[in-house]
This record gives sequence, C-alpha cells and structure tokens, in this order.
Amino acid sequence: PHFPAMASDSGDRLATLKRCLSVLRDARNDSEQFAALLLVTKAVRAGEVDAKTRRQIFDAIGFTFPTRLLISQQPPADCPPHTFRALGLTLLACFCTDPELAGHSQILNKIPTFNDVLLSPCDPDCTSMVDDVYQCLSAVLATARGPRELVTKGTVSALCQAYLNGGHGSERALTLLVGLLAVAEAKCWQRDAPQLLAVLTKLSSDFLKAEDMTKFELCEVLPRFIPLSHPLTENSQGSECLCRLYKGLADVLGSKLSQSQRDPALKLAASLVQACGVEWIPAGSAGSKFLALLVNLACVEVRLTLEEPDPPEVEGKKEVVTACYVLMEMGIQECLREENPLLENVQKMQLMRIMEEAFGAVIFYLGQVKQEELQDPFIFASVRVLGAWMAEETSSLKQEICELLPFLVDYARRLFKEGSPAVSPPQAELVSTEGSALPQDALRFLLPGFCHLTAEDKPRDILIAEEAPALLCEYFLQQWEVLTSESTAPAPLTSTEMSLQTMCGIFLNLVVTAPDLVRRDKTFSSLMDVLLKSLPLLLPQKHHLVLAANVAALGLMMARILAGSAALQGTQCAKEFFGAAIRFLSQAHVAQADPSGDGLALAVSPAYASAWDDIAELWFLGMQAWAGCVPLLPWLPHAALGARWLQGLAQLLSQVAPASVDCELVTAFQAVLVELARASQRCRDVILSHHGTEWANLYGMAALEQCLAEQ
Repeated sequence: PHFPAMASDSGDRLATLKRCLSVLRDARNDSEQFAALLLVTKAVRAGEVDAKTRRQIFDAIGFTFPTRLLISQQPPADCPPHTFRALGLTLLACFCTDPELAGHSQILNKIPTFNDVLLSPCDPDCTSMVDDVYQCLSAVLATARGPRELVTKGTVSALCQAYLNGGHGSERALTLLVGLLAVAEAKCWQRDAPQLLAVLTKLSSDFLKAEDMTKFELCEVLPRFIPLSHPLTENSQGSECLCRLYKGLADVLGSKLSQSQRDPALKLAASLVQACGVEWIPAGSAGSKFLALLVNLACVEVRLTLEEPDPPEVEGKKEVVTACYVLMEMGIQECLREENPLLENVQKMQLMRIMEEAFGAVIFYLGQVKQEELQDPFIFASVRVLGAWMAEETSSLKQEICELLPFLVDYARRLFKEGSPAVSPPQAELVSTEGSALPQDALRFLLPGFCHLTAEDKPRDILIAEEAPALLCEYFLQQWEVLTSESTAPAPLTSTEMSLQTMCGIFLNLVVTAPDLVRRDKTFSSLMDVLLKSLPLLLPQKHHLVLAANVAALGLMMARILAGSAALQGTQCAKEFFGAAIRFLSQAHVAQADPSGDGLALAVSPAYASAWDDIAELWFLGMQAWAGCVPLLPWLPHAALGARWLQGLAQLLSQVAPASVDCELVTAFQAVLVELARASQRCRDVILSHHGTEWANLYGMAALEQCLAEQ
C-alpha cells in the first residue's frame, strides 16, 4: 500500500500514525509491515508518541515483531546490514518508556542483545542504536527486577568496556554504572571486579591529571566506585588507584577552594575513609599533615553549618556535614591510636581541641531539634557521631552532654519502640552490615558512652530519671534474640555481641553504684530471668567466651542483691545458671609444667588464654560475687560439691607451687573456700580431707586457716 509522508500538522501526524498501526495489525506480508513500521519508528524517534499511542503500537505488534527484527540476518535491499536490528531497538526503546513494559520478561531477556550492541564497533550511522540501547537499559535499571537482571546478564562488564572504549554514549555508560553501583554494589564487585577496577583506574588517573572543573565533577562520581565490599588495598591495581586519589585530594584540599569545590572533595575523602580506613593515607609527615587537614576542614564545616543553624542552609548541607562526621570519627580513632600512629602527639592535642568545638556544635544543634524532625536521617547521623565522641572522650563537654541526655534517651527510645524508618545516609553508614544495625538502632552507638556515664553520679542520676535502665533491658532482650538467631559457628565479633557486652558493663555499673535501684526496679528482675537462661546456652560456645564472662559476672553480682527473689530459690533455671557459672570460674586455671623448675605451676587454661585480657577482671568479679552468694543461697554449697568444684580447687592448690599463684588469685580462691567452709560442714570436711590446713598455711590464707581450725 501507499503511505503518505508524515504530515507536519500534529493532528494529521497522529492520523497517519493510526493508519500505519492499522496496516501493522492487518498486514499480509513482511514488506507491508516493514513499510508501515518505518513510519511508526520515524514518529517514535521524533518523540511524537504519547502514552496512549505508545500502548496502541505495543497492542498492534507486541514483542514478537521487534524480536524477529533483532534476530533477522537479511536486511531489505539497498539498506544497511543493521536496519532490522535498529528498527527493533527503536520499538523496544519506545516500549521501555512505559515502566510496566520495561520490567517485562521479554525486555529483560533482551539484555544480552543490548550488551552486544554496546560492545560492537559503532559506525556513524549506528549511533541511534546505541542511544536506544542506553534508553532501554536506563528504563530496566529503574524497575524492581532490573538491577539484578543487569548484573547477572553481564551488563556491568559491557558498560565498563563501553566507557573505557570512549565511543558514542560512553558518558551514559558511566551514568548507568553509577546507578547500578548505587543499588547493587556488592553484587557488581563480586561478579565484575576486574572491569570495575579498570574503570576506577581511568577515573583516578583523570582525577589526578585534571586541572579544571573536571576534577570536581569526578569528586562526585568517584565515591560510587570505591567499594565497601571489595577492599581496594588487596591488590596492586587498587592500591595504585588509592595513591592517585590521595595525591589528587591533597592537591585539591591544599588549594583555595569555593564551597561548591570543597564539598565534593570532602565527600570523596569520607567515602575513602569508610572503605579503607586510613590505609590510603601514607605514613610520614605529608600523610599526617593531610589527615590533620581533613579533620580540621571537617570540623570547620560542621561548626559553620550547625552553630547558628538556619534551617534552609542546614537542609542543603546535610550530605556534606554527614561526610564530615565520618572524617571526625576517623579523627577520634587516630588521636587515640598508640600503635604506629599517623599523627604526632602535638597534632593529636590540637585536633582534640578542634573536635571538641565541633562536637559542641553538634550538641547545640541536637538541642534545637523539634519533634517533627526526629525522622530525619541527619539527626540519626548526628546522634551516631556524638556517640563515637562520648565513647572515647569522657572529660570534655560533660555538662553539655548531661543536659542533652534526656533528648538522647528519648530519641533512642522513640526509634527503638516505633521501628522508625530513619536510616543513616550512605556516607554515615559503617562498613559493618550486621543484621542488628537496624535503622532504629541509635542505642547501639550510644551504649559505650552510656557505659562511661553510668560510672559517674550526675549523668547516672539523669539516665535513671529518664528510665534508661528499662529501655536498656528491653534492648538487651531484643539483642539477645538476634544473637541466638545467628549462626552458632565461630565468626568475627558482631555488633550484636558487642552491644550485649557493653550493656553488661552498664548494668554492672548500676549494680555497684545503685543497688537500691536494682532491688526495687522490676526491670532488673526481668533482666535476671534472661541472664539465668542465657549463660548455660552461651558457655559451651567457646567463641562467645567474653560475652559469657560478662553475663556470668553480671548475673552473680545481681544474684547477691536479688537473693530473696523466687527465681533464685533453687529453681531449675537458677541451678543451671550457677552450674554454668561454676564451670566458667573453675575452668579458668590449670596446673602445667613449671618452665622455671621441675614441679607444676598454676596457669590460665589454654581455652581462656586468648581472651584472658578481656575477661580477667570479670572472672575476679565473678569469684567475689559467687562467694557473696553462698551465705544468701543455702543450696549453693551442694551445687559446688555436685560439680566437684571444691574438690578440683583443693586438688589444684595442693599440686602447684604456691609461688606460681599471685596474691590476687589467692584472695579470690580464699573468699570462695571460706564461704563454703562456713556454710557447709560437708564442704569443710572435703577441704580438710585434701590437706587444706597445710596448703592454706603455705598460701598465707589466714582466714581459711582460722575457719578450718574452728569446731
């Protein structure tokens, strides 16, 4: 049939297009379809198709016809070889502007074809095909299934190659890579690390060489190519990229910059710190000056933005200030680092003063926060970085922190109770991605600071008045459930386990300094119930030894105060807990060959040796508390005999050289032995039958000697 040229009037154009669609539906052969299709694709390319007409095109031809065009090897006479393929891609690009069609399996299974087009040599008359492919890929990326399909079907590699080749549309390849990495970084690097590293090599080289605004544009792009999931320091190519980025940033930040130039540079530095710590900063004078400059600039930025907060200005600066928080947190860690420090002592003192002023601004800002702003991720980032300061720096800003404590407790409680959607912006997120780092987990970052504060009267009183102990008990229960749902296989210390250990420290502070609170607050009775059940589960798992030590010490200290409660009156739970506590305490030391003589010496048992620095204090506290429980719980001596602890301890002390047992250990052992001997004639008889009088004299255990001598 004869088709008129596309009319100039939009109404006539639509009429012509509809006639073409009619022919497409009723065509008797390929040549008729092809002729109609040429006009349809011409209209599509001219951007003259609205959503309704686009749907009509799809209804007329579906996916079948474009698919045939893509695989056809014989173009029409006098046409370029890629004619059919180009028409098919134009139609698919048209369909992809409909989000529903972009996620259709018939589009997703064309991804390998799209990749092929990107990787094929591009003649000047093929550029429209490349443009159509980028349009299709961009639309697929925006769908729910798209990113996963693009990664698994090899698009990351194709985009990397397209960008490196520098052909038509290569900048769009980079934009698509940035989009893919934003939503699927770990999967991209897992599958295509060499190709992504090649792109990073080019970007870092361009960044180092650039002398114009390109340098600052690259600052915006580069953070997406610095993976949290794939350490760049593990191979020479990655290390070379980091070296170039360091040199480029040193050039940039050492120059006089406008605000718009400095902000992207700070964000790039923050992304490097998150991914690599300070490994990308060389040791030596230049590196230490650069690190100090980074922290200094971050602190200045935070103060300028937060000290006199103008809401619109703060709103526009939140992303860069969050990046500055990352740099400040790095500054805290480096100021405290004693082994191979990058900073000299003078630099550390200067930075601590500068950071104190910046954290004063953070506290001031948080003190102005309104209730309706609490969902803002920037508030979360601000609380988190303040938590890092409170964890390490306990002497400065104490008054200001005390005044802010009610807000911090209320904020943490609100997020914990409501399961708030507040999330850390990417720049504020740690490398760690354990399941316990939930969006509402502000408490996790405040715990170390709370642990310091509960050791001091004024902040402890405020925390108690704000009912922080009840909140912490609920949090302990939740974190315990998370821990018990995790794998039982040995693994690196998770944030969950670290949080539980820190909470044990907080509760121990309260037990020691506020026993009346423990006695009257039902929160602690609930906590005691959890501790009774948890220690027997933890102790057999040797990789949880430090947490078990914390739970044992806390449980025993609380048992002294709550000895009158029903839960501790010889119940099954209580017997299992104290049985586990006895195992923890009794298995800490063994007799082994004395390296300086022929006999035996007392030593920390091999199972405890690697963790002893972390648990020694808890073990001594546990021994003291266990001894204190004996006169309060009449059934305990029987438990000690049943576990053969008393017999084992007496045997151990009679075997080893007294000189190998230091005074602190002698005191700990004597306290337990004396209380058992006083509480139970049977225990006294067991000690005497193991020559207790003799070795009590040898060890200088005067109280035990006196006890054994009494009738």
